[in-house]
Order: sequence, then C-alpha cells, then structure tokens
Amino acid sequence: MKHTLAFGGVIATAGLLAAGLAATPAQAAGDSVPSVILANTNEAARQVATFWYAENAAQLIAATPYGVETKVSAKHVSGGGPSADTKPGVVPAIGDEKKAASKSKNVNLPKTTGKVFFIGADKRPHWCSATSVQSQYRNLVATAGHCVYDTESNKATLDKWVFIPGYYQGKTPWGIYVGKQAFTHYDFDVYEDGDRDYAFVTVYNGVMPTVVRHDGRNRGKDHDHRGKNDKRHDDREWKNDRGRHDDHSKVRQVSVREFQRLNGNRDLTGNGPWANGTGASTQEISEKHYQGNRDWYVSRDGKTLYFKKKVRDGRDHDGPGRHDGPGRHDGPGRHDGPGGHDWKKRDATPTALSSPTPTPTPTPTPTRSAVSSQFHGDQGQDKGKDRYKYYKRTFWAKSKHHGHSKPKPRVTVVLKDAGRLGDNVGGQGLAYNQKIGANVFVFGYPSGSHPDGNYAYTGHTLKWSYGKTFAAQVPAIKGEELVGVKSSFTGEGSIGSSWLLQYKSAKRVGYLNGVTIGIADTDKNHRIDTSISPYFDGETYGVYKAAAALWSGKIV
Repeated sequence: MKHTLAFGGVIATAGLLAAGLAATPAQAAGDSVPSVILANTNEAARQVATFWYAENAAQLIAATPYGVETKVSAKHVSGGGPSADTKPGVVPAIGDEKKAASKSKNVNLPKTTGKVFFIGADKRPHWCSATSVQSQYRNLVATAGHCVYDTESNKATLDKWVFIPGYYQGKTPWGIYVGKQAFTHYDFDVYEDGDRDYAFVTVYNGVMPTVVRHDGRNRGKDHDHRGKNDKRHDDREWKNDRGRHDDHSKVRQVSVREFQRLNGNRDLTGNGPWANGTGASTQEISEKHYQGNRDWYVSRDGKTLYFKKKVRDGRDHDGPGRHDGPGRHDGPGRHDGPGGHDWKKRDATPTALSSPTPTPTPTPTPTRSAVSSQFHGDQGQDKGKDRYKYYKRTFWAKSKHHGHSKPKPRVTVVLKDAGRLGDNVGGQGLAYNQKIGANVFVFGYPSGSHPDGNYAYTGHTLKWSYGKTFAAQVPAIKGEELVGVKSSFTGEGSIGSSWLLQYKSAKRVGYLNGVTIGIADTDKNHRIDTSISPYFDGETYGVYKAAAALWSGKIV
C-alpha cells in the first residue's frame, strides 16, 4: 500500500558520480516529512548517553536483538513490483565526492556500520543494525523505520535511542551518538506502510566516558571501551574452578546470567579465577546427556551451563571459551547466545546440581562424537569426528549481609566530546530510483537461529552477504513494492542492515540503496534465504534531504 506524498520544489544532486548511476534532479523535501525529537536538549542527550555507559555499560551488554516485525512471509513477483518515480540519482559518500577507480578481491567491512540501541515497549534494552550516511553536518544515521518508531505500543518513538558504530561487547571505539531528531515517510508514520519502513536520524556529536569518584579523585585514565587490555585467561588447566570463597558466609545458587554479570562477562567455560565471593561447581557428564552439537548451551531454567571440550591423546586441547565460550563471542547474559532473547526457552531442561556448594571436578573420561560442520558459524563448529569431554556447571555467590559489607564508593560518569560521526567513521552515499537486478552488499549483525534450529550467527560481529535485487511483496506489512536479495542473514539482529550499491572495498564506501526490514524463508525449507527492503525512490530521497541539512551540535 503506497499513499503518495507530494514534496514541493526541485533540487539537483551534486558530486561526481560512479559509473552507471545517473545524476538527475529529484524531489526535495518539504514540511510534509514527519519528524520527531528524540533528545531535545544537550542535558537530555547527556542523560541518555550516561544511561548506556553507567555500571560498566551494563545496559548495552544486556541488550537483545529487537524482535518486532522481523520474520515475514515474502514472495517473488515477476510483474509489477517497485518502479522509479523520477530519474535515478545518487548522493556521494563521505570521502568519495570525487570519482576514484579501485578494485579489490577482499571485502573490507565498513566502519560506518554499527548498532542502534533503545528501550523497547517491554522496558528492556534492544538493538538493531544501522549505518552512518552522508549529510551536510556529518551527523546522520539510516536504519529500519520500526527500529526508531515504536510500532508495538504505538508510542511515537523508542526511548533512549543511540547509535554506536563498531560496537562489540560493551566496547564503543568511536563513542556513543545520541539521536536528536528522527525523520520518516508520512505513509509509515500514519499507516505503518512496509513500503516506507525506513528512517533517517540526526545524532549529536559522539561522547566517550571518563569515570571519577564523587570525592573528586580520578580513578585513573579515561575509561577505555576499546578493550586494549582485555587479556584472556588461559583455561587449559582446571585448578581454580572453586572461585574465591574464603569466609563462612552463606552462599546461594545463581543463574548463568547473574554469575556472568558478577564476573564482568568473563568466559564461563573457562576455569576462572572468579570474582571474590563467587564460584562454580563442575561435573563431567556422558555424551548421551549432552543435547545437540553446540559447543555450549544453557538449561531452560537458566541455572546450568553445559559445554564440551575437545581432547586429543588423552589430554584437553583448545580450552573452551577461547573462541566459542559464552561471554566472549556468544555469551549467555549478553542475550546474543543460543536463541537470542529467548535462549532460556529454546534450550533443553537438564537436571540442575542439587547444591550450589563447589565440588571437586572428577577425572574426565574421553568420549567420541560426530559433529557436523556449519557454514558461517560464529560458534566454531567442529569438522569431522573428534573426541570430547562433556560438562555441566552451576554457579554460586555469597549472600549479602546488611551492615557487614563495605559500601561501594559512589561513581559518576563524566563525558567528553568525541567529534562528529562522519568525521570519525565516514558516511555512505545514497542511491535512489535504481534498476531492479543490481548487485548489492548487505552489512549487518544477524542473530538467532534458522527455523530448523541451526545457529549460524551470534549478532556479535559484523557480517556481509552479496546478491542481486529482485521485486518482492509482503502483504502482511502492506509491502507491495519491496525489493529482496538472497541472503542467509537470520534473526532480529539483521534488521536495519545497510544495502550498499557499488561498494568499494578499498575505500569501504558505496551507495545506500536499502535497509533490511524483514527476513523470509521463501522456499519453505526451514532456512532463512531472503532479506527484504523498501525500494528507495524519489520520496525516500525527499525524507533523506529533510534530515541531511540539519545541524545537531555537541552534548559536552
């Protein structure tokens, strides 16, 4: 369903364009483009950034992929489909205003791509994929419309909206960029029309945190969210499994998620050492009691961690957690583990240990298991037949005794300016009214499982796919003039992924020509095979132009 929105005036695109993309006049934005303020003052923006940086970025780490309007029932169409409303046009990317011929066989991932974080209708933190795009003040982000506008509770916008390019497990290498003003098409704002499910958001300058005590003493150097000193513990030996529990305080069993939070999101398949007052109890189990081929999983009640270790020559090798353990790439507690935000419900329900008190690890007996290899697997599935030891582990922590523990010093987060978004990571160009059948790269953070239960992606790291666009329809979201591309991207994490036309790997820039708004299993084989985007036309350009000329400014 498409309700035509008229824009007043005519404006021409500028810049030298890449071969095959025509520079022609297009419709300019008028006052009819709906927009809404996300953070209307510097103080409001500062509070939003502080919210995400507080408690060692606990809310960022706890965020789960946004699960609203994700999996759709799409179909290819041979007739009809999207059509250009004016002649083709483009806006060049930052740094690509002049034509530069370059070819590369390698696909270098763009710095412009990252995640947008927000509070959903369920009052919990969530995220989508997004990208920085060219604008006059280098302050613009593009993503799916329903990653900005709350279509679930019908509120105006999602709360505490920020963009973090290059985000990885609590790290913000170029800072946090708080959303200031969001723009979308009238048809999406009023009708929630899937053909117009895109949004452009202006953001304030980025901010980075400096942590100080309330008494004015500096805790040290600026808080480093790039993980330069993030050293992994060598977990080849099982010596410190009991943790540090030197007094006689009462202990309680805690969930996997809580224990990981208490231990700063450490890899829980390793052997510690664990934080003071916490510990783990580990027991070897037989292969028949280990469910599935995953390297680890969490019980349905969230209290038991099951994992396996590869062995050769009677000894453990390649300690768990080096690449596959929770808390590093696929960790439970980060909500990006098996099952995404529903990981508790999807895993089997093994028998939990009867007592949270730590017990010695028994001498393991090697077993043999055939594990199928997995394409694109972030969890490092094993190839061929290997020998494994299988374990289950529960966790405990000391109970808090009022009046006996030393109160924690109050800490506040002080922010410093990190500069403009486009200056730090660049910005993609924009292409509209392009022919169907062009090849595009899709960049995003896919997460979750295929319908058959296979976990190909974790949502932690940036991924890409490549394919040729085709006409598609999704009646359930009023999508009559959409485009699709063959892609195995799964789950909610890929929503908002950028579709880049004529992507230059050497310069890491191209032309934004779509954003993922849904995924589909078009051949009904229980494997996601298609990503869906609105068709970018002259009206898309009109919405973009309304946002691209607005200044945001600094927070601090």
